[in-house]
Amino acid sequence: MAGGQSEAQRLRDITVMRRVRDRIDRDYAQPLDVEALARGVHLSGGHLSREFRRVYGESPYSYLMTRRIERAMTLLRRGDLSVTEICFAVGSSSLGTFSTRFTELVGVPPSVYRRDHSQAAAGIPPCLAKQVTRPVRSQPVRSQPVRNQEARAGGRA
Repeated sequence: MAGGQSEAQRLRDITVMRRVRDRIDRDYAQPLDVEALARGVHLSGGHLSREFRRVYGESPYSYLMTRRIERAMTLLRRGDLSVTEICFAVGSSSLGTFSTRFTELVGVPPSVYRRDHSQAAAGIPPCLAKQVTRPVRSQPVRSQPVRNQEARAGGRA
């Protein structure tokens, strides 16, 4: 029965991590940190970080920043807000950190992305546009794993 018990615990752990991920997806523009996320599911910050990385392959912070950058990419393509306004609209509190992280994930600074990609999703159905315009880290940053196979293949799709 111990095997069934560990399977049940594993499923509970995955459910808890899904709740954390859903909160990040929903509240990405709010001030979130690992400790606040952990309190919401009655775990320690360290345990949450380890479990989130085990389940999703990246830290909660990395996942949060990716959500923020994805939203920023959409706002940049619209072109009706400044880079600074977008930075704060997606929950970043520092323009420098936002620009650095954006450049790490997307490969170009936000202003260059706006100039060169304003029509990136033109003519693509919204259900596919998110996949096409998703940021792909071109290199591992601070020994973190790359997000997906496209990045490992050198950016080839």
